[in-house]
Amino acid sequence: MILSATTSTPTASVRLGERMRALRVAAGLTQTELAGDRFSKEYISQIERGKTRPTDATVTWLAERLGVDPAFLSVGVSTEERTKVEALLARAEALSEANRDEEAVDAFREARLAVKGTLAPALEFRALLGEAWALQQHGEAQGAVELLQRAREIGEGPEFSDVERSDILFRLGVCRYKLSSIGTAVALFDEALALAERSGLPCDLLRADILGWRSRCHRRQRDYVAAREDVERALELAQDLGDRRAIANTYFQASLITQRQGHWVLSRSYAQRARELYQGLNDERNVGRLLLTLGGLTLLLGDEEQAVEHLKASYSRALDTDSPPDAAQALEGLARVHLNRGEYDQADGLARQALDLLQGREDYLHEVCPSQLVLGRALMERGRNDEAEECFRAADAAAEQLASISHRTEAWVALGDLAARRGQDREAARLYRNAAEALQEIRF
Repeated sequence: MILSATTSTPTASVRLGERMRALRVAAGLTQTELAGDRFSKEYISQIERGKTRPTDATVTWLAERLGVDPAFLSVGVSTEERTKVEALLARAEALSEANRDEEAVDAFREARLAVKGTLAPALEFRALLGEAWALQQHGEAQGAVELLQRAREIGEGPEFSDVERSDILFRLGVCRYKLSSIGTAVALFDEALALAERSGLPCDLLRADILGWRSRCHRRQRDYVAAREDVERALELAQDLGDRRAIANTYFQASLITQRQGHWVLSRSYAQRARELYQGLNDERNVGRLLLTLGGLTLLLGDEEQAVEHLKASYSRALDTDSPPDAAQALEGLARVHLNRGEYDQADGLARQALDLLQGREDYLHEVCPSQLVLGRALMERGRNDEAEECFRAADAAAEQLASISHRTEAWVALGDLAARRGQDREAARLYRNAAEALQEIRF
């Protein structure tokens, strides 16, 4: 359920009036004395009650009378303070852009402290959005949601546009996706897209981002037709803008969708295009992710040695860019190769390393599940059946939390194989039947 936005945020005129009254009282002036020969007492009263908004020239004149910076009277922040906060925000945004998420969170918090109490909603709004994005990138999606709800309250003010309100909904959708609340994420992306499109303001990049993330949701729901439609629309917008990052993002999603549909050669082509674009942008984190994707595709296409090279290169880049979840996914891929080769000790060790890296990352449950399955099968092949069962049930629990039928069927098949090893034929048949029936319900 999407929470209703609050409308309790005071208007800019009210905030200016409150500041002016506080400054006048602190200066020991009456309304008549502040008005002087230029204005009436009633006009000063109207400003203080937020009933009228003075012109810029009037704000400058009143600020001189009150002994403050006109910018402070107007928006609550002096020119010097605004310059300082904007410098802090620019530094935080640069850290976030460079995927230095933990440092970015600290920098945004410093900026929020600098702007706190200044009644400058635009600066607080920018800081909240930036900190929330860095938090969800760092795996703290729930904390990001709390910040975005605060930003949503501020964004209801008249000084904010529908595009800015759409951006909040988009970011909330990303957090809900990371928390595996896929239905809620889709509803948020739908609302964000509708708001952006009816705003009448230029926001094609935001629209492309919304479509790209909504396609991820459709892919998780195995609605590949809808996922592809969203990616195609996002790609058209990105290409019209000539934005290389947005184009790379959409090619990346197109690769994942076509891979799920079994079009492995086409998927590899999309992945290669995305990797080239990310390389041009010096985005090593996404280059590493594309190498992971290419490793899986190359394995599917039968070139195991090349697949291993891609996976090792992906792991190396994940370490270089301080991205433990990406490193874990590369390790899981390598563990699966060793499992297929019958090298069970190596598969065991790599799967355990992957699970250690994913510890506490609820936004990566879709990787916890396959790592548990690989570890469980490596244990089962060495006769450690009780430990294997623990792994398979942990995989099933993660898949249930994800609401992923495809992942659950893999866990049920693994549990069925284990039951068969133990001679529990009836239990094995029941688990296989559950998996088969679940697969029939999946929309391919």
